[in-house]
Amino acid sequence: MRNEMMHRPVIDPDVLAFLRQDQQPLSGDLKKLEEHAHAVGNPVIPHETVNFFRVLLKVARPQSILEVGTAIGFSALLMAQNTPASTKITTIDRFDIMIKHAQANFKKFKMTDRIQLLQGDAADILPTLQPSYDFIFLDSAKAKYIDFLPYCLNLLSDTGILLIDDVLQGGTVLQPIEEIKHRHKNIHRNLNALFETVFHDDSLVSSLIPVGDGLLMITKK
Repeated sequence: MRNEMMHRPVIDPDVLAFLRQDQQPLSGDLKKLEEHAHAVGNPVIPHETVNFFRVLLKVARPQSILEVGTAIGFSALLMAQNTPASTKITTIDRFDIMIKHAQANFKKFKMTDRIQLLQGDAADILPTLQPSYDFIFLDSAKAKYIDFLPYCLNLLSDTGILLIDDVLQGGTVLQPIEEIKHRHKNIHRNLNALFETVFHDDSLVSSLIPVGDGLLMITKK
């Protein structure tokens, strides 16, 4: 479950270190969970993305959130702690080991009443959900982003925000496909198809943000 691309920064290493080490830290049990995840290599969003979320969520104040890719539940807990108590979060994951960790963390943080974990493949679950969500965080299989995009846009409210994580593949997404390792070619093709689709859709407004391994932010025009 390790993301090797997180160790291939797309910005200056000194700037990256500043973003990850000098920005406002988390506190309490969530800080401990973040530190443990980094220590053991669990896939969680990096700290510069954490702080971006904290500000964005305080401004957006979403009432309904959808997350695709729960992992150990860190980002869902972060979103819960930085939104109103009335905000409901639905998160999807298909890996049993991650589901087990996430459920334990949601219980530990007393967030089971606000966070609903749906177990199964997002390709099967997304078509069954009903609009609309104010905030959607897509952080799952990178090769599937282009397939999940239409469902996410359909589920997104007219004023909602869609965030898609890890879209730069350590900068390799910009390289010719001939230079890409065979096991990454499908991801490379589909991420470029995602950019082509989003950047040329006149009904969308998007911004590519170089935090973590690249964060694509999309809203409806």
